[in-house]
Amino acid sequence: MAAGKSEVVSVRVEPPIKTALQVAADREMRSLANMLEVMVVAYCRSNGYPLEGVPQETLPNAVAKARAS
Repeated sequence: MAAGKSEVVSVRVEPPIKTALQVAADREMRSLANMLEVMVVAYCRSNGYPLEGVPQETLPNAVAKARAS
């Protein structure tokens, strides 16, 4: 997704949230960082938040499949 250098973001989450995130990442064969990125893009797109610098076609297959269901 990123064309340039990536940024570091540190967050604290409750253990059940991290577990759910890890399960989702494992199912999608993604890293935790990439899964978060995918989720943020999907959330922003579905709620009309601008994503400058993120190509419009950058919508993960999993999210596209979920929307089609």
